[in-house]
Amino acid sequence: MPLVQSEYMKYFLFYLALVNLVAAILFFMDKKKAQDNKWRIPEKTLHVFELMGGVFTILVMMYIIRHKNQKRDYFMWTYLIFGLWLGAFFFAFSNLRSLW
Repeated sequence: MPLVQSEYMKYFLFYLALVNLVAAILFFMDKKKAQDNKWRIPEKTLHVFELMGGVFTILVMMYIIRHKNQKRDYFMWTYLIFGLWLGAFFFAFSNLRSLW
């Protein structure tokens, strides 16, 4: 059975799409609020959504909308979280291959 056709993988991909959509909306709202000098979304909240899987969209948006890509602490935490997700994917898929 192909990996994408498994029921669990469908749920996981749906989850990732949803979390990335919410993360993108929050990140875009934070950018707009920063431009308008209004209340901002806390960085910890953005990092929580990154940990939940939204790091992929946020990384892309950092450069597309030029938001938080010059802030060293935010940048470093985001890339650390991205590395953790890559490691998790590598670990998960290497273990799945051994099961086949």
